[in-house]
Amino acid sequence: MINVTLRQLRYFDALARQGHFGRAAETCSISQPALSVQIKELEDTLGVQLFERSARKVRLTNVGEDVLTRAREILLSIEELGDLARASQQGLSGRLRLGVIPTIAPYLLPSIMRTLGKNFPALDIHVRETLTSTLLREMDEGRLDAAILALPLDDPTLTEVDLFSEEFVLVRAATDAGKPIPNVDTLHRMRLLLLEEGHCFRDQALEFCNIGGTTPTDGFDGSSLSTLVQMVGSGIGVTLIPEMAVSVETRSAPVIVSHFAAPAPQRRVGMVWRKTNPLADRLEQIAEGVRQSANDLAAQL
Repeated sequence: MINVTLRQLRYFDALARQGHFGRAAETCSISQPALSVQIKELEDTLGVQLFERSARKVRLTNVGEDVLTRAREILLSIEELGDLARASQQGLSGRLRLGVIPTIAPYLLPSIMRTLGKNFPALDIHVRETLTSTLLREMDEGRLDAAILALPLDDPTLTEVDLFSEEFVLVRAATDAGKPIPNVDTLHRMRLLLLEEGHCFRDQALEFCNIGGTTPTDGFDGSSLSTLVQMVGSGIGVTLIPEMAVSVETRSAPVIVSHFAAPAPQRRVGMVWRKTNPLADRLEQIAEGVRQSANDLAAQL
């Protein structure tokens, strides 16, 4: 019988992700020599070379790619064993690994934490804020239980639960007060400031403005909505933000906020998880708590 340990598989997975022994060791909270020893022992046990090593980078061999696929399946199964154990417990308790996209997290998370903390005091919530593509990958690998993001995803392996919809609003410099709200054709010709590529909110804004491709004309790519709003306040251009972000992002910037005429642009926000997740029934309860949080926040806007 091949004596491969879960520790070795986790270190193998980390090195495959990072492509660098030092960074992989850091993510695993061990020393680089210790990681190297475990990887070498794994290769010796399997009788194959898993990585091509160079001075600056390591990359998977062909057989390493195949082994990685199976290793991640094994690691996911182990994670689901833990989920199954948690699902057997009475009530909602233990660790909940929740992902949230950056255009939702700063505005909704405080309300979510209050609501879930009140409704499920035994729940230990770990939050991961990052882009949709990363959240989906980490859910697929069993590293997240669920994620809050924009719908639809149309992924047959995921359960999607609608939480709420919200409009996008237009943010302009305060000097534009009194000017008519631009329509889509006018907006198309203005300097539109957007989030950098990878944010789903960017794609939704481009779609509404009928701007093809991935880069708006004469635009500016920001890393956060806060940056975009501050740039608008300096007279650089205009931007779109979700309605939930208005009170937070515009309070310290000389800007005005306008609503578009119907049909206004909007997004659907939902919570998703793997259909195979043993915690599915519990996650339905969590989703209801998140929906309650969103309603509480909407009532304050």
